[in-house]
Amino acid sequence: MLEEMMSTKQVAKYLGIHEKQVYSLVRAKRIPSTRITGKWVFPKRLIDEWIETHAKQRLENARERSAHMGGALLACGSNDPILDMLQTTMKKAYPEFLILSANTGSTEGLKALNSGFTDLAWSHLLDPKSGQYNIPFLPTYLPDVKAVVVNLFHRELGLIMAPENPFGIKGFEDLTKKGIRLINRQKGSGTRVLLDHHLKQAKIPSSKIEGYDKEVYTHFEVGLSILSKEANAGVATIAIAKLLGLPFIPIAHESFDMILEQKTFFHKGIQAFIEVLNSKEFRQKVEPMGAYDFKDSGKIVYSAN
Repeated sequence: MLEEMMSTKQVAKYLGIHEKQVYSLVRAKRIPSTRITGKWVFPKRLIDEWIETHAKQRLENARERSAHMGGALLACGSNDPILDMLQTTMKKAYPEFLILSANTGSTEGLKALNSGFTDLAWSHLLDPKSGQYNIPFLPTYLPDVKAVVVNLFHRELGLIMAPENPFGIKGFEDLTKKGIRLINRQKGSGTRVLLDHHLKQAKIPSSKIEGYDKEVYTHFEVGLSILSKEANAGVATIAIAKLLGLPFIPIAHESFDMILEQKTFFHKGIQAFIEVLNSKEFRQKVEPMGAYDFKDSGKIVYSAN
């Protein structure tokens, strides 16, 4: 138990503040502490909880101020080249609205939304049992959020290979061939979930695939790893294959969705974002990418009761 306690000096260093400020927080009863043999001590577990709670409160306050001013929205989760193009088009059409986005993978995006650390989550998680995307995962990852799921687009995801496909890759079973080096996506990403599902179906142990444990965070990184000859196979969108001139074998036609709280859906920035998504200007920009389907773009595909 003692090793879980921090002294005043230790907690000051842990928080990056002066020791006198710690005493001020103690006097104001704003930090969890207890007195043992005349000295203040701080349970590390409670300090960690206190940091997380206060960080969340500050972020929520910032988000409320931002929403009131019609300002920036925070987003994280999966990524796609045309999502980047969509956000660029949004900046030009509505410079007063910003969407600040981070590539964390679908699973982490949903977790961040549930914790209140982001306004939006980009996701394309496949549930193999139902064949549905994202919605079956809401009870697990968003138990505290009344969620709305808005489709952005449907896209082709597939295997991409080195130029001219020198190893003659035709499917997942070829990934175990000698000389083939995979570049993988990070755990929790929708692409990784999809790959693992196909490997399980084909009864291919990941241990038999060279490079399975080598991870990157975006589709572009997968493509660039192949172009630089660091790897010669990976899973990415058809947009990457077209942009980088790489062979492509389709494996899934998937739903890429925006997930947010019901109250956030009515933010002016979200409505502007959906308008840009369905605009002629944006569609003309992404048309050369091919294999993107916008039939459900901007539609609410799920809303919690």
